[in-house]
Amino acid sequence: MKKLSGLLSAALLGGLAVSFQLCAAVGGYPVVLVHGLQPEQLASRPNASEVSSDGAAYWQAYWRDRADVRIDWPAHERVAGKIASDYVWPRLQQMSRNGTCANGCIFVTHSTGDLVTRYLIDNQALWLQNAGLQPLNIVATFDFAGAGGGSELADLAVNIASGSGLIDWTLRLAIAAWLGEIPNAGNVGVLNDLRVNSARQLAAFPDSRVPRLRFVGAGSDYLGATGPFLPGTDDGVVASHSACGAATAGSFGSCSVNVAFDGKLASQSDGVRNFMPYHYPLLMSKGYSHGGVIGNQAQDEITAANSSASYLNNDRLQFNTYDETRGWWIFSSRYRVVRNSNNTSMSALVYQAAN
Repeated sequence: MKKLSGLLSAALLGGLAVSFQLCAAVGGYPVVLVHGLQPEQLASRPNASEVSSDGAAYWQAYWRDRADVRIDWPAHERVAGKIASDYVWPRLQQMSRNGTCANGCIFVTHSTGDLVTRYLIDNQALWLQNAGLQPLNIVATFDFAGAGGGSELADLAVNIASGSGLIDWTLRLAIAAWLGEIPNAGNVGVLNDLRVNSARQLAAFPDSRVPRLRFVGAGSDYLGATGPFLPGTDDGVVASHSACGAATAGSFGSCSVNVAFDGKLASQSDGVRNFMPYHYPLLMSKGYSHGGVIGNQAQDEITAANSSASYLNNDRLQFNTYDETRGWWIFSSRYRVVRNSNNTSMSALVYQAAN
């Protein structure tokens, strides 16, 4: 399905978070991981070595050993600040010098990693050219539970930390479930960037045409505690407007106007119709939580908002789906299912399809 690229040469940068593994590629393309928010770092303010070990642990369930490079970053910093200058920029230089993306590479992101990667995509070519280096050839991103549209939970957490938000026990429960504690003004870090308006203004219209391929769940790890504070359908951390890549924040029930999260084929009046530039939703599932989408356990059947999408170089990611009738007589409905999704995790389905 995809032409093979040359494998990257192995290299290591002492003390900082980078990982190289021979033959760890998707369809011949080297894989670069960009993780999401790690709440415990807001207060712990980890050093570079701790950022690296946290990054390795973040992806261990599935993607860590299937990737060539990791870009790890600390939650107590800001995206356009030290995350970019001290963690992203050194990695971009290294990948350029090593020719990691010379024949194309794929970024795999989760949660806030979606936002970090959008800022990276918007700036990497200019940064590298100004340094006399070759820009990266990123052919696509695989964005799991993307928080590029921000999270209303971040707005609430920052308001509480600054003392400008009223807090009742339900809100306290929701924020504590998500972050592990109630933040204070000194440890909000990247939560500032995750506020919905802030996130949507950060590199909102990148010049790059890199396709952002979206994989979305609608379950929750928090027993529904966070859902009341997120509009529309959510995965416990981000609402569908963010994970699907909707052009505007809003209350959406699906990434598609024709397919529900559970695969039912029917008009979705609250489905997303307009998307951010080059954002394309593919897989959806009612039962996958925010963290479950990058795990190695099947959590529910998976459907497809779209069964395929093209990379920047016109190679294609394609999923095998089938439609079936469920129910009886006039009470029956048609459902779309990704083949083998009842016993294969979402991440594994993406990896298998890409290879």
